[in-house]
Amino acid sequence: MTPVCPFVKAARPDDATSRKPNECPHKHQLELEGKGKKDSGDSASTKKDSVDAASISPKCPFGYDSQTFKLGPLSCMICQALLFESSKCVPCSHVYCKACISRFKDCPLCGADIEKIEADMNLQNTVDRFIEGHGRIKRPHVNTDSEEVVGDNKTVIYEDVSLERGAFLVQHAMRAFRANNVESAKSRLSICAEDIRGQLEKLGNTSELCSQLGAVLGMLGDCCRATGDAGSAVTYFEESVDFLRKLPADDLEITHTLSVSLNKIGDLKYYDGDLEAARSYYSQSLDVRRNAIKDRSNVPSQILDVAVSLAKVADVDRNVGNEDVAINGFEEAIKLLESLTLSSEEAGLEQRVRFLCLI
Repeated sequence: MTPVCPFVKAARPDDATSRKPNECPHKHQLELEGKGKKDSGDSASTKKDSVDAASISPKCPFGYDSQTFKLGPLSCMICQALLFESSKCVPCSHVYCKACISRFKDCPLCGADIEKIEADMNLQNTVDRFIEGHGRIKRPHVNTDSEEVVGDNKTVIYEDVSLERGAFLVQHAMRAFRANNVESAKSRLSICAEDIRGQLEKLGNTSELCSQLGAVLGMLGDCCRATGDAGSAVTYFEESVDFLRKLPADDLEITHTLSVSLNKIGDLKYYDGDLEAARSYYSQSLDVRRNAIKDRSNVPSQILDVAVSLAKVADVDRNVGNEDVAINGFEEAIKLLESLTLSSEEAGLEQRVRFLCLI
């Protein structure tokens, strides 16, 4: 089963196919708006155009657009995400995320000894403004029920959160998380979650938004689990489950994500010693996976998911003394694994099957 990011979507209808790679996606829209105002002969158009031009730039000076995640002057060279808690090495003045550079005694870029590390608040403020421009895009808008007046009496409307800027924030969060810069990842994901919640208030529980928020909350749960904050992790995973359960059960990717979140809650309860709660969550995950496999009994990934959940439930039964029930669960899991016939494209699943057969 190929993972599908809930933020990956086709280009919007107003995206010009001829747009250059580094060109702001709203440039053509602004040009058309400006042309329309000019043709109307409105005497106030010149003044209004100058206000609009001041509120949004048609092109990013760093060459980014909403679908570009390249490294740049505002990136940390260690985690390769946007700087978080920007910190400058003394004496070489190279800048990294605080969490990243704190693991080094020598500057990774130039090799100079690090005498001390100083916070670079000016640069971090620039990064934060950069995120506001790319991660939380605003554009001029007139005569709309959802418009909002901000500083300098400029009227703006928030762009659709569910498309490019969600992907922008998640991409940088994933980069930071992979580099063990967990606080940076949490910061970006929290912004994304906040924006999606705002969209949910306006549009209701649409499948698209519930899917996205469920995914982001699950990633926030992973961040908390990585830092040892089990309580917050469970809270995020439980909320993720609530949103994912609002979605159609025929989507394999959503079903898998839902069952994984339930298993993660079960794991946290298991390691906390609450075996009864752990079994409850493992059983819920098993039910989700059994329902998914009813009409897809020939999908190897679905069969493997059921086998994993059976093994988790059986493991709890073994620990609480229900050995006969545990044996039945393990035997059913083994039969499912033995029934798998994997193609060459599913070599990754084969390794997981062998591992499960050993435990």
